[in-house]
Amino acid sequence: MASRLSCPARIVVTLAAAACVALLGAPPADAHSVLVSSSPAADAAVAASPAEVVLVFNEPVENQFTELGVLGPDGTSHWEAGPASIVDAKVSAPVRPLGPAGDYTIHYRVTSADGHPVSGTVPFRLTVAGPGSAVPVTAAMTSPAADGAMPLWPWITGGAVLLGTGFAVARRLARG
Repeated sequence: MASRLSCPARIVVTLAAAACVALLGAPPADAHSVLVSSSPAADAAVAASPAEVVLVFNEPVENQFTELGVLGPDGTSHWEAGPASIVDAKVSAPVRPLGPAGDYTIHYRVTSADGHPVSGTVPFRLTVAGPGSAVPVTAAMTSPAADGAMPLWPWITGGAVLLGTGFAVARRLARG
């Protein structure tokens, strides 16, 4: 049975098939930042208000779109005293003196080095009431971008590359 493809066309088709097999068989990348420690620690009981909250990740995080808030026991009052600062893999924010005893929650959203948003919470408990007073919710922690959805651009880029490759192969086959 004679092959209808020329030698260069067979090479292109073989390389394209090998690339598809390699990409489909590759394990997913684990490049997103992961929280490795916090101060106060998760589920810690503290007797006094911390001066700041600190989150440490397994890799440096981007210095854009970072949100860090401390919610009080009522779930709406904010206790952070300023914006978050980022140094490599460490994200911190100053905290006002805490108020009522109870469960507080550190809410965070950071951007991994790969551009993927990572968000989560770290609960801790204040065991002795402090002198602070509550501040209402700010728009920063209610951002719709904090949903952790994957960006659309990788899918568009991948589709364009596949479409271009398919077009090139079809054109090459049509000439032969």
